[in-house]
Amino acid sequence: MRPIKLPEPPSWLMATPEIFEGGVNAIRRAVVIGNGFAGAENQSIGLVRALGLADRHSIYRVIRPRGGVNDWLRFLPLSWHKFVDSVIKQIFGESKLGETLQGRRFVPYPTQNGGNAGLSSVLEADARQIAFSARENFEKEGPLLVVASGRDTISIASSIKRMAPNNVFVVQIQHPRSRLDRFDLVVTPEHDYYALTASGQQEIPRILRRWISPEPRSKNVVCTVGALHQADFTALRVAATTWHAELAPLPKPLLVVNIGGPTSHCRYGADLAQQLSGSLHNVLTSCGSVRISFSRRTPQKVSDIILRELGDHPKVYVWSGKGPNPHMGHLAWADAFVITADSVSMLSEACSTGKPVYVVGAERCKWKFSAFQKTLRERGLVRPFTGLEDISNSWSYPPLNEAAYVAKRVREALAERGWTLR
Repeated sequence: MRPIKLPEPPSWLMATPEIFEGGVNAIRRAVVIGNGFAGAENQSIGLVRALGLADRHSIYRVIRPRGGVNDWLRFLPLSWHKFVDSVIKQIFGESKLGETLQGRRFVPYPTQNGGNAGLSSVLEADARQIAFSARENFEKEGPLLVVASGRDTISIASSIKRMAPNNVFVVQIQHPRSRLDRFDLVVTPEHDYYALTASGQQEIPRILRRWISPEPRSKNVVCTVGALHQADFTALRVAATTWHAELAPLPKPLLVVNIGGPTSHCRYGADLAQQLSGSLHNVLTSCGSVRISFSRRTPQKVSDIILRELGDHPKVYVWSGKGPNPHMGHLAWADAFVITADSVSMLSEACSTGKPVYVVGAERCKWKFSAFQKTLRERGLVRPFTGLEDISNSWSYPPLNEAAYVAKRVREALAERGWTLR
C-alpha cells in the first residue's frame, strides 16, 4: 500500500523562537469573535491554532436577530438591525403579527460537522465586557489576542480595540473596506483588491465600485492567496489516525470529490452536474476508489444528478450527510481532489495538502472569484478537470499554508510592539 502523503510543517515552526520565552508582555490567551458561519469562524480558529493557542481561546458570537422579517434586514449594520428588531418587539409584542414579523424565536447556528449548536452554547459578543476583562487581567495574564472574521464582527472587534488599546492585539479577517487603522492587523485575500485593478475597473460597473472597492492596502494589511482554515499539519495527522480503519483499506488512488453550490459570482446548476458526472465516469478506470461529498449549499437537483449517474458504481461512495463528517479524513487520505470552483475554503484546504487538485466550473466564476481561480492556476496549485486525466499520475506543488504565513506576520507585528506569544 502506498504511504499516505501529508504536508510537512513549516521548518520555522519546528524550533522554539526566542520570543516564546515569555515575559510580562506575553500573550497567553485569545478570544475569537465569530458570526455563526463555519466558513468565517474556521478562519479565525485556524489562525489561533497556528499561533499555538488552540487550547487557550474562548469563542464569542455576534448574534443577529433571525427569522421572519429579520432575514430581509441582514443588509443593515448590526446595531441598526437590533434597533429595528427591538422596535418591532415593543410595538407588536406577542401578537400574531409580531410573531409573523419576528419568525421563530430560536434558530440554531450550523456547526462544521453538519449538526447544530444552540445559541446558548456560545456567549454573545459584548465589546465592553471583553475590553473590561482585557484591562483587568492585563497585569496577571498579559495582553489579549482578539481574532474576528466576517462583516458582522467588524464593529465589535474595532470597539474592543478602541476601549482597550493598550491591552489587546486585534486581528480582523476579511477586509473591513474602510478605516483599517481600527485594527492592529487586517487579513484579506489578494482577490479582495480586484476592484482596484485594471481588469476590475473594466468589469465592474462604475455605480457599484464605491460599494465593493476596499480601502487601498496599508502597512497593517496581510494579503493571502486563499482562506485560512483548521486543516493544518497536526489536524491532518489526527484525521489520518481517526479515519484509518475506514479509508486506509480503500483501493488506490483515492479520488475525493467535493461539491459545493452556486453563488452569485459562480453560477451553475444541472448542466455542470451533468458535465461533472460525465468527466468522473471517464476517469474511473484510473481510480481505485472515489468518495463524493456535498456541502449544505449543494442544490437538490445537483446532488440528485450525481447520485443517479454515479451512486450505484462499485468504486464510488457518496457520503449521505449522516454520521461524522469525513471531510478531514478525506483531506488526509486522498491522493487527488476534484472540487467545484465556488468554494474558496474547500479549495484552500485541498491546496494545503500539496496533492493534485482539479477544479470544475472555474470558467463560470466572475469578478474577484475569477481572479482567485487564475492565481491558483498560475501558481500551479490547481488544474482544470476535463475528464481526460489519469488520476494515477500524481503531481505536486509547495502546499498553500496561509494560516502559518499569517501567524508569522502576527508574531512579527507583536515583536514590533514589544509583545510576545507564550
